[in-house]
Amino acid sequence: MNTETIRSEYLKFFTERGHKVIKRAPLVLQGDPTTLFTGSGMQPIIPYLLGEPHVDGKRLVDSQTCLRAQDIDDIGDNRHTTFFEMLGNWSLGDYFKQQQIEWMFEFLDTVVGLDMSKLYVTCFIGAPEYEIEKDTEAANVWKKLFEAKGLPSGEAEIGSEEEGYSKGIKDGERIFYYDGSKNWWSRNGAPESTPIGDPCGPDSEMFYLFDSVEHNTDFGEFCHPNCDCGRFMEIGNNVFMAYRKVADGKFEKLEYPNIDHGSGLERIAAAKLNDPDVYKISLMWPIIEKLQSISGKKYEDNLESMRVIADHLRAATFLAVDGCIPSNKEQGYVMRRLLRRAIRFAFDLGIEQNFLEQVVPVIADLYHNDFPEVAENRDSVIATLVKEEKSFRNTLRKGLKEFDKIADQKKDLWTYEDANDDEIFEDTKYLIPEPVHNGKKEWIKIQGNAITGKDIFLLQDTYGFPWPLSVEEATNRNIAITKDWATSQHAEMEEQRNRSRTAVKGEFKGGLGGDALIHKKYHTATHLLQSALRELFGDQVRQHGSNITEERLRFDFSLDHKMTPEEIAKAEELVNSWIQQDLPVWFTMYPTQEALDMGAIGPFGERYGDSVKVYQMGKDAQMASLEICGGPHVDHTGQLAEDGKVFKIVKEEASSAGIRRIKAALV
Repeated sequence: MNTETIRSEYLKFFTERGHKVIKRAPLVLQGDPTTLFTGSGMQPIIPYLLGEPHVDGKRLVDSQTCLRAQDIDDIGDNRHTTFFEMLGNWSLGDYFKQQQIEWMFEFLDTVVGLDMSKLYVTCFIGAPEYEIEKDTEAANVWKKLFEAKGLPSGEAEIGSEEEGYSKGIKDGERIFYYDGSKNWWSRNGAPESTPIGDPCGPDSEMFYLFDSVEHNTDFGEFCHPNCDCGRFMEIGNNVFMAYRKVADGKFEKLEYPNIDHGSGLERIAAAKLNDPDVYKISLMWPIIEKLQSISGKKYEDNLESMRVIADHLRAATFLAVDGCIPSNKEQGYVMRRLLRRAIRFAFDLGIEQNFLEQVVPVIADLYHNDFPEVAENRDSVIATLVKEEKSFRNTLRKGLKEFDKIADQKKDLWTYEDANDDEIFEDTKYLIPEPVHNGKKEWIKIQGNAITGKDIFLLQDTYGFPWPLSVEEATNRNIAITKDWATSQHAEMEEQRNRSRTAVKGEFKGGLGGDALIHKKYHTATHLLQSALRELFGDQVRQHGSNITEERLRFDFSLDHKMTPEEIAKAEELVNSWIQQDLPVWFTMYPTQEALDMGAIGPFGERYGDSVKVYQMGKDAQMASLEICGGPHVDHTGQLAEDGKVFKIVKEEASSAGIRRIKAALV
């Protein structure tokens, strides 16, 4: 059973048990300023867990794509990924513990076919100080299920993760009780950190044992399910949202408790293969195979580089599917960093040519059957990522060359025979041991302050070499960096910003540079321009970005050829005719699906909530535009012709592969 089949069988399993399949939410959630990305399957469900009724009822199921940028530095081992899918099912005040545990046991056992002798579970040990009892209810359900399979089901009280390293696992133990730091769910963690007024409750996690992995005592003396050595892998979590915190130190039981379940698709697939390396599953291995083909190198000899590239490109691909583009701000910055790290690690494989055009289609092929939006946006996604790669490769080559120069300037080699190591380290903070050579210990002595924040800033400012790569390069080469490098780098950056700061006043949604009347005119003209282009070239035209200033509009759109002078003239003619007709402009709120069904269009990759604002220009036979948009616009198109002005396309050019750019003005 491959990974894709596990996903489809999970959705089928819970559909047969009365659940409604809901669409995945985008990686960038609209209207949620608390987080950059959708980081868990339950995140889009929070309003309904808090009491808001869901339009699809009380039983829901999905497979939610997730991205956790905070894990970016952990990528390279066999189980961490920034991008993953979370299989989720929810009961909103319907079934509870027994049904949930029995269903998950049945799914993992009879549908996926896991070796259940390698399944271990955890439960909440209780918090008597808050009058919250030990979760023996969940433990007893697990116990009966294991015993029915003829498996030992001994219980063990662990407490904290740290206590687990001293207690370990005794023969026959399979159910482990942990404290609130491990087996309690709230939006802020343990019971004492749970926000007042929030629902919360104990959880029961499921772990799979990879007995081929030896316990690493660097993590602790003994192994246990929550050990981080890799012998145990968490594959899922059942949250029993049974309480609400009503005051400091006080919880009350909910009348209608909820179930919030999430299982890592990639991790269940790894368990099915009985291999702890998630990069060998069917949604990852084809990417690795392509990297082996391009580089001519073996995965086993280049684990970190190939894992980083495979993970980061999966994440960047889905960010592009969801409308994100590389930039220096917020989500776009993380996307850019993912791409640039992937390209940097490709250098370690000897891949110095552009390679995303070969790898991204492999990723798209893995998902296009199950996520139609991947197939719909395939060409544009590839174009977006390839453009970023091409622009960064020259930067990377130059930056690495300059980094080499700076690194060489920062060190000189000296030797000693009799000096005591401790004395050497008293003499200077910046000593890094090198191998013994010719019978003498050699050391690198970092002159002055080992690479500085100013060095890092100059690499970024002058050569475009991103600061995270400078830090990574220094770390990988065992080159010291001053302790205050971040403060110093930030100070250099602020000084430069103060020197070059412009008078730009704020930013507005939709690419507007302001909210004056001229901005509204150009925003309205942008809608008319898109309508003209779609009339000329059909539905292949989709918006890929816009920018509006007081002087002009800029509109990026999909088109497979350079516009001819005749096509440009025709587009201008259509826009000006709609302006001359002085069409009324107004908006109406619609349910999202109704808006889409009636033909309203929106920017490429945009994801919407339950309702949207639809702007219409003209009506019936004279309707020029019908778009999902937040506004603002003029009240009637004739306002664009005030002072005798007409719409004029100033420039038409390539923006990236398959994407054209128009700059136009009212002149």
